[in-house]
Amino acid sequence: MAMKSVSICGALFFALLALTARADLDEDIDEGAAAVEANVIAWHRDIHENPELSNHEIRTAALVASYLKTLDIEVTTGVAHTGVVGILHGDRPRGGKAGKVVALRADMDALPVAEETGLPYASTVTSQYQGQDVGVMHACGHDNHVAILMGAAKVLAGVRAQLPGTVKFIFQPAEEGAPPGEEGGAGMMVREGVLKNPDVDAIFGLHVMQLDGTGQVSMRPLGAMASSQRFEIVVKGRQTHGATPWSGIDPIVVASQIVGGLQTIVSRRVDISSSPAVVTVGTFHSGTRNNIIPDDAKLAGTIRTFDPAVSEAVRDEMRQIATGIAQSQGAEATLSFSEGNPATINDPALLEQMRPTLVRIYGDANVRVSRPLMLAEDFAFYQQQVPGLFFFVGVRPPAVAADAAIPNHSPRFFADENALKDAVRAMASLAADYLRQQDRE
Repeated sequence: MAMKSVSICGALFFALLALTARADLDEDIDEGAAAVEANVIAWHRDIHENPELSNHEIRTAALVASYLKTLDIEVTTGVAHTGVVGILHGDRPRGGKAGKVVALRADMDALPVAEETGLPYASTVTSQYQGQDVGVMHACGHDNHVAILMGAAKVLAGVRAQLPGTVKFIFQPAEEGAPPGEEGGAGMMVREGVLKNPDVDAIFGLHVMQLDGTGQVSMRPLGAMASSQRFEIVVKGRQTHGATPWSGIDPIVVASQIVGGLQTIVSRRVDISSSPAVVTVGTFHSGTRNNIIPDDAKLAGTIRTFDPAVSEAVRDEMRQIATGIAQSQGAEATLSFSEGNPATINDPALLEQMRPTLVRIYGDANVRVSRPLMLAEDFAFYQQQVPGLFFFVGVRPPAVAADAAIPNHSPRFFADENALKDAVRAMASLAADYLRQQDRE
């Protein structure tokens, strides 16, 4: 009986020691996030004021790489063109073993959008995009993501002595899609081995959105965001004078009918009660002069679904509609589809495992289940290789009503900087807690 009492006391002692160590690390992370908050805000404003398009994130990548090196983090640059990868090895041994590897990811690219926020650090940058002069803006919030992950790197570097494993920081280019004719983004980073050497066991990522208010986060098990595919339709007619349309074949009229016909796919041909789908035509280009019926017209757009079978059915319907309408007018339609992004699938077990971490930071009532979003994220390519969790950080200021939330990709999108400190806490804590949980196995 005495032996048993000693054993129980020993177990209680080590359990208490573990709880104390956990509380100490949580406190150190919280203090570190508070200490780096001013830097995170400054980085956010600097990156916001100096946005760069996909595969051209040269200044942003240099800023990130330079800072990570000051933290004594191993740095690799030029991954998938401009990507930066940092590796932080924890100093606490795991029973003589190397420990697990957790990855944290931020995307770096901006969009061809002219900013209309009126912020004092608003972008005035212009560039060329697909042959057009465009404004450039962080209209999707990736400037926040980079600043948050730089802050998390600072916090975790400060507690490396307490980490029983390795943290890999992935700063990714081209989440919005590589320019035509180029490779890029998460898929290219995976192909270039970003999840190897050392092999990643789990990965976490976030996205700022005004769908949630500051102080709230949301996530969803399994299908959180839709897959996306780009499509192009070229309608070949026959050029003629605008005064004699009967002597040619008008591709603009044919393409217009195709745009209308495509709308029947979701409204009449897909069972959206079982699987949501979206077909959107985003561009329509044709002609050079008001009195010339052109030779061709070009449409481009996006398909969003959660089910690969539904994606294939949508593509089949598009082919039938486009070619059928074109043939009925004496024209010809050809279609092409990109590989696109798979659906963003959160690992249910990982989500439940890490939910308490987010609850500690935001409170139980503020960690919510998000609805399925038809937006897409190439974070999905990482999730195809390792368990991953992608969550949304609310950045809608308290003064902005929910029904007035500004969507991502709007020229007026902005983020409440008061949300940044807790986002740093969240990313750093997810990495630390994951490693500690694996350490106990």
